[in-house]
Amino acid sequence: MARIIGGIGTSHTPTIGISFDKGKQQDPDWKPLFDGYIPVVQWLEQHKPDVLVFFYNDHGTSFFFDHYPTFAVGLSEQHVVADEGMGLRPLPPVAGHPALGRHITESLINAEFDLSVFSDIAVDHGVFSPLSVLWPEHKTGWPGAVLPIEMNVIQHPMPTPRRCYKLGQAMRTAIESYPEDLKVVVVGTGGLSHQMQGERAGYNDEAWDREFLRLIHSDPEQLASMRHADFIQRGGTEGAEIIMWLAMRGALSSQAKLLHQNYYLAMTCAWGLSLWEEPV
Repeated sequence: MARIIGGIGTSHTPTIGISFDKGKQQDPDWKPLFDGYIPVVQWLEQHKPDVLVFFYNDHGTSFFFDHYPTFAVGLSEQHVVADEGMGLRPLPPVAGHPALGRHITESLINAEFDLSVFSDIAVDHGVFSPLSVLWPEHKTGWPGAVLPIEMNVIQHPMPTPRRCYKLGQAMRTAIESYPEDLKVVVVGTGGLSHQMQGERAGYNDEAWDREFLRLIHSDPEQLASMRHADFIQRGGTEGAEIIMWLAMRGALSSQAKLLHQNYYLAMTCAWGLSLWEEPV
């Protein structure tokens, strides 16, 4: 049977991937960010998950406002990196897991989550930016597969924080009912505080970011009870995308142990990172 061995919450800004590609890991401005990923990289190398289930949002790259699904599951045999207007990043495609994806789709629909499915659609920095630092030895091929779960956190009406949390809980049931012996890590992406437009463009709130990192571990129910307006007021319009972390957190058991957190605010977006491990 498949089992969830851990969870990761991570920011997904394109600058993470671009700076990685340019070899800025030891640059003083970037070192606090990349050093924060070292324990997570080591944990992944030790536990060797077969699949990373990625909760992410497309940034108008492959899904557009004329048809932007609330939740969608990727069923491709492999997922290629999207060109977001600056040329393709030098990344190989990552293997998908369509069998697990089909199983999850059926399980979630039976749990009354209406899903779209997609295949042969390029995936943008919502997946590949954090993926490239979680699995940094990817130039010779990725060490596992990725199952992308697209979530609408940019076009209203968005799923509520509670709905995202319940999606994660239903995802746990789906994964644990898959008959193949797979080790799975769930990954929630986005944030932390940032706003890219309007009167508060450039907004950050370190106090809220640190409160969120505390609550996502100790009291996710409190976060699930908040409104979109609360997330927007505290973390900025784009910072509300951290509700995707609730999907990841909902997929973890109450016994999951927090192993590592990192926080770094250097520019437009505050970067956060958390790692949980499930008991054996």
